[in-house]
Amino acid sequence: MSRKIIIDTDPGQDDAVAILLALASPEELDVLGIVAVAGNVGLHHNANNARKIVALAGRTDIPVYAGCSRPIRRALVTAEHVHGVTGLDGPDLPEPTVPLQEQHGVDYIIDTLMAAEPGTITLCTLGPLTNIAMALIKQPAIAERIAEIVMMGGAYFEVGNITPAAEFNIYVDPEAADIVLRCGAPITMLPLDVTHQIQSTPDRLAAMLAIGNDSAKAAHAMLTFSETFDLAKYGWTGAPLHDPTVIAWLLCPELFSGRQCNVEIEVASELTMGMTVVDYWHVTHRDRNVNFIRNGDADGFYALLFDRLARLP
Repeated sequence: MSRKIIIDTDPGQDDAVAILLALASPEELDVLGIVAVAGNVGLHHNANNARKIVALAGRTDIPVYAGCSRPIRRALVTAEHVHGVTGLDGPDLPEPTVPLQEQHGVDYIIDTLMAAEPGTITLCTLGPLTNIAMALIKQPAIAERIAEIVMMGGAYFEVGNITPAAEFNIYVDPEAADIVLRCGAPITMLPLDVTHQIQSTPDRLAAMLAIGNDSAKAAHAMLTFSETFDLAKYGWTGAPLHDPTVIAWLLCPELFSGRQCNVEIEVASELTMGMTVVDYWHVTHRDRNVNFIRNGDADGFYALLFDRLARLP
């Protein structure tokens, strides 16, 4: 049986590649719906981008919802400097004809989890955790019904990419992240520690383009646009590819390694706001609430990504 998932996202070029990877894997992943959240850019663009991606993948059967337009208590911080004005600059994708669902994304998450058998739906979060936190606040009973939350977010050894201490997805809404990490559901975190190992080098981007279909060409255009900022920042030969690691972990967990440990979110200090404080060495007795992934097989990851992109239109 395929694993039932809901993707919560703020696309974002790397989010878009993650969505393509999931939609290209129907034997393993049953994508019930996609919910947009404010993050990389504003909610309107993120919802629009999600609709463009399902159309690109030939999966117009996947419903797309709009969730929260701002963090729980903070002003929205966005990343147009990385992703462009639309959040999906790079490819020239047509305006979507897939309708945006009328139901609010938070209510969709709640209703879907409450209607399903407990432990049968995984939440895949690729952006700030506002929607998930609001669903937990509105209906706390969903916590024990979630099979797992698999998130791209956080960092420990690699510290921050939006501030010296914080990773972007957590920093945008640290209160939401704090709520989610305390909810009691099983959580796997794909942090910068692993995503910085999954670099889109020139050879890998060339191999992606050589696949030749529309989805691979669009993915190549996305990543060659968004890599400019990271290449200048890090000085590496390739930019890290963040969000697709969530889907790759679901498909091939053997590509990754980590450990169960306590992770908590800094929500008080302006200096380290949004920092993921990871007890990686088990120096406290706090509950080990997160499967924290530290390492990934980049060659295996890209082999998987190229295989699945080739299955799309």
